[in-house]
Amino acid sequence: MKKEQLKETLSPLSYYVTQENGTERPFDNAFDDHFEAGLYVDIVSGEPLFTSKEKYNSGCGWPAFTKPIEKKAIEYKRDSSHGMERTEVRSKAADSHLGHVFTDGPIDEGGLRYCINSAALRFIPVAELEAAGYEAYLPLFESQDEESSDET
Repeated sequence: MKKEQLKETLSPLSYYVTQENGTERPFDNAFDDHFEAGLYVDIVSGEPLFTSKEKYNSGCGWPAFTKPIEKKAIEYKRDSSHGMERTEVRSKAADSHLGHVFTDGPIDEGGLRYCINSAALRFIPVAELEAAGYEAYLPLFESQDEESSDET
């Protein structure tokens, strides 16, 4: 999709984040404290990126994940902007800026923290995966459904 089309289809914040390498405000975004079961996809391409199973509350103010669904869906780039050395993460299919990955995540989950802008994501609840064309990802949530039914 061309930049002009993206400006018309994305919100100004989503355009700023994904196309201009922006960052949304911490603690004031859609998915920081959102923990419903489902799939997080690139807002530009619809490419599946993360699931709620890998999401956790890191306290950083942005959605945090321990890993992407598939590493090949993410590109990693050195980012030395703002006087910091960081690793930027971008979606492979649309080259959308997503956020950054840090090495201060949960050790028992691999030690990574994918700090992702909500404005770069679209959330699809598990109940809507099939209707949205993401039925292939339903098996990722079967064990989560079994765990929640065990608790009741």
